[in-house]
Formats: sequence, structure tokens, C-alpha cells
Amino acid sequence: MSSSLISHTLFNLSMAVYVIAFLGYLLFSVYRHNRLGILSTIILLLGWILHSIGLVLRWIETHQTGYGYVPLSNMYESLIFFSWTIVLIYLILEFHYQQRLIGVFVTPFSFLAIALTSLIPGVQPKITPLVPALQSNWLAIHVTTCFFGYAAFAVSFGISILYLIQQKKINVYGEASKWLPSLSLLDEINYRSIVIGFPMLTLGIITGAAWANYAWGSYWSWDPKETWSLITWFVYAAFLHARLTRDWRGKKTAVLSIIGFIFVLFTYFGVNYLISGLHSYL
Repeated sequence: MSSSLISHTLFNLSMAVYVIAFLGYLLFSVYRHNRLGILSTIILLLGWILHSIGLVLRWIETHQTGYGYVPLSNMYESLIFFSWTIVLIYLILEFHYQQRLIGVFVTPFSFLAIALTSLIPGVQPKITPLVPALQSNWLAIHVTTCFFGYAAFAVSFGISILYLIQQKKINVYGEASKWLPSLSLLDEINYRSIVIGFPMLTLGIITGAAWANYAWGSYWSWDPKETWSLITWFVYAAFLHARLTRDWRGKKTAVLSIIGFIFVLFTYFGVNYLISGLHSYL
């Protein structure tokens, strides 16, 4: 079995493990057995380790084929990396806040991202030569920073959904759900997620401009991907500005976070498949 086939198998295996972890978090949310929550985290961590090994094998395979690049160059590889970063950021936040219930709303993104590699037409695991524009060290820097930002925003999106559910429960029944974390804690984790994601997206845009100058001789050309990335940046900049200067909290920022992630998804998928541009090879 070639290493590329092994890496593809490991990615599929990690997806299955992520599904099991999601089911574990779901059962934990129902029965509230602490051991079940710990087991779900261990399973998720195991899936992430398998995922990490797969990424290393994928990188080795690119060198064995003679192309030798960091595996972030196409839709298949970016989805695989997107899933990996989501799990990493979630595990960091879970370790810090000890709120495993959030895993119910975040882990689906991790296995869905991998599942999309089999569902989106034209997405193949085959390793191919890089187009000239991608033959740059800026590739790894730009894509890595962008996807860490995207992953943090995905976590923020899941937390915002939880916030709105908890608030709805309070508005309808006059009391908070014991099943969910408190509104103040959800609001705090949502803010921290975006504090992680926003600098990453900012670095992604800056390194993307440097890369564009290297590849096409211009720092900014208003390519659709560039334009929508900037729009997304403004949404999250508005979130932080409103939070820090006007003390926006709660529902307003949760809704803004959800809107921001919709823009993230359009920047990632919509631009690639609906609008032609310099980034269409992704």
C-alpha cells in the first residue's frame, strides 16, 4: 500500500473516530456522566493523532513523487487541514474551559469537512504537480494562517448556536437550561474563539498579499477570493470593535459571529465554485 493510500485511509479512519467522538459527546450531554465526557475527549484526541499522522504521510508522499510541497494546495488537502485545525482549536478551548458539551456542536464540522472530500465533484486525493502560482514558500504560511482563522470561526459558530438556544430557553421558560453552559460563559468562549481567529485571518490576508505580489506582480487585484476575504475580515473586525468599544455582548455578538461564519463558508466554497478568479485552482 502506497503512503498516499495509507494517508487517505487514515483520514477516513479519523473521520469515523470523529463521528464516534460526536456520539460520545451527545450521550454525555444527555446522561451527564463525567467518565463518558472524558472518554469522548480521549476518542477525539485519538482521531486527531491519526489525522496528524495522515498529514505527515501525505507530506512525505509529495516528496516521494518528486513534487515536494506542504499538502495544502487543493480543495482535498485544504478540507483535510481545515478539519484538523477545528479539532485542535476545540481541544485547546475544551482543556481551558472544561465545557465538553460544546463538542456536540463543534465535532460535526471536523468529520463533515473530511466527508466533503468524497462528496464534492472533482475533489480527488491524487497528488499532482503544483501550478506555477503555488510553487512558493508563501503557500504554507498563507493557507495555514487562513485555516486556523477559519477553524476558530467554526468553533465560534457552534458556540453562538448554543448561546441562542440557551437564551431562547430563558426567554420561553424563565430559567436557564442546566443542560447548557451559562450565557456569560458561552459569550466569553465565543469572544476568545474570535480573538484567536481574527489575528490568524489578518495574517492570512497579509501573507496572501505578499504571495500575490510574488506570483502575479501585484499585492492586491480585487480577485473574488481577496474581496470576500476582506469582507469577512470586516465582519469580525466589527465584532471585536463592537465588543471592545460599545460593550456588545450576548445575542448581538452571537448573531454577528454566525453571519461572519456564513461569509467564511462563501469565501471558502462559494467563491471557488460560483465565481471564477485567480484562486479557482483551489
